[in-house]
Amino acid sequence: MGQTDGGYYRHEALAVVLQVRDAKLRVLLWQRGRPPQAGHWSLPGGALLPEERLGTSVARHLADKVDVRSLTHLEQLETRSDPQRDTRGRVLATAYLGLVATDTEPRLPEDTAWHPVAALPATAFDHGSIIDSGVSRLRAKLSYTNIGFALAPARFTIPELSRIYSAALDQPVSVTNLQRVLTRRHLVEPLDQTAAPGMRGGRPATFYRYRQHTLQVTDPAAVFRPSKD
Repeated sequence: MGQTDGGYYRHEALAVVLQVRDAKLRVLLWQRGRPPQAGHWSLPGGALLPEERLGTSVARHLADKVDVRSLTHLEQLETRSDPQRDTRGRVLATAYLGLVATDTEPRLPEDTAWHPVAALPATAFDHGSIIDSGVSRLRAKLSYTNIGFALAPARFTIPELSRIYSAALDQPVSVTNLQRVLTRRHLVEPLDQTAAPGMRGGRPATFYRYRQHTLQVTDPAAVFRPSKD
């Protein structure tokens, strides 16, 4: 808790957890069962305990409330301090961006679900705006870091990775362009494995993996643009 002239106020840790599921970028939300804003959807999180660091707090809430224990990436996103953001009183909120790979299936309670970021339900407090911030952060970092490792499975074909990027960016990403960029930046490496041929036959696709699974800035000036293919 922090202190003001009027006394103490709460500080909470929230998580914008994103995953590409069914060809769409989705965010993890839980539905409030009690006032205020009962029935609205909220980001997972909760109060920061006196002895906790913020990162520890958000990890605890994710593990306890929605059983998300396998984040592939977690970073601090922003702090919200609007005195009116919560009708119950002054509450600071520090939000984190968390990512889950496509080959992970967290067990969720009945009041929790994945929602497309492009079609959010009614959200509580300022959580919709915080989700927008998280999505913008991810999309920006896809152009100048190797953060794609946190969305991708352990191994993938380049067409599969292109579909993940396309869903995350909400725009087409050319397979050829993606492979050229990631190869030039030495972000992925081929495996001595190939995917089974599709129904149309043809040359089997090679499996790849990311070289690093920690965040690295690779090209601050790079920007992915819609494909012209």
